[in-house]
Amino acid sequence: MSRVVVWMVLWCFGAAAQGLQSLEDADLSRVAGRDGVAFNLKGFAMSGPLSWTYTSPDAGSPSLSLDNLWLSRSDDEAHTFSDPYRLNIVARPGQADVIRLTNPENALGLVQWQFAADLSVTASGSTFQGGTLLLKDVAFYGGGVDITTPATPGVEGFAFGMALRVDVGHLIVRPRARDDLTVADPASVSEQLRLSGIHIGTPDGKPWALADVNTQPGIFNAITDANGQSFLHMGIDWSSAPQGPSVGRVVIDNIAFKSDVTGNLDLGSSRIHAIQLQYLDVKFR
Repeated sequence: MSRVVVWMVLWCFGAAAQGLQSLEDADLSRVAGRDGVAFNLKGFAMSGPLSWTYTSPDAGSPSLSLDNLWLSRSDDEAHTFSDPYRLNIVARPGQADVIRLTNPENALGLVQWQFAADLSVTASGSTFQGGTLLLKDVAFYGGGVDITTPATPGVEGFAFGMALRVDVGHLIVRPRARDDLTVADPASVSEQLRLSGIHIGTPDGKPWALADVNTQPGIFNAITDANGQSFLHMGIDWSSAPQGPSVGRVVIDNIAFKSDVTGNLDLGSSRIHAIQLQYLDVKFR
């Protein structure tokens, strides 16, 4: 082993040791041993010139980008150990195992995410700057994601299930500039679209199963068509459950446009009391 590698290993151990904290007996008593891994993201934050870009195989290679990603999370200090994320491997007799990531129950709604990214589209030799997408005060309540291999022979990619109960404080699009990301409607922002109070779940307040690995699996893979062009593909199959797909509810407390050119417009609230996702087939060309 070279001296450089040894130095890096010692540096990593030293950095980790500096971050170690003693745990009180009360904290340890709330940790229960189970199969899988339980973890928390206390104090998580990320920002900088990080980008995500999807480039189409079409002529000219048009692309969609999310740039300058910003992501952070608040914490529920009283339930750091008793309400963690959980990662488990679930066995299914006669079928592939399932990797299951379960969200905290977050009963008090104190675990909230903040996200921002700049949108841009490049096509026909020019780039359109679409402004900033901002998600504020996003709280997940239970639910999670299942990942496994497709049950259909010859189908590549991965199958998934997803159960979602989430409250979004604000979904905002600012076409001119980011401005203050910590405020939903700062006076300095002259133009934006704001959806406030988005609530997604079942009518009785539980996670809505948009996809289920056993009865209505989702699929994410790459497909090559008859012309040799490849593209990303996402879909959700028809439900095989006797009762059909899970029933969800979507509520938006307020939809508002703000503009210094056309004036402000308040569209009020919107509600879908019962919705079912029967089938989905999306090709990203």
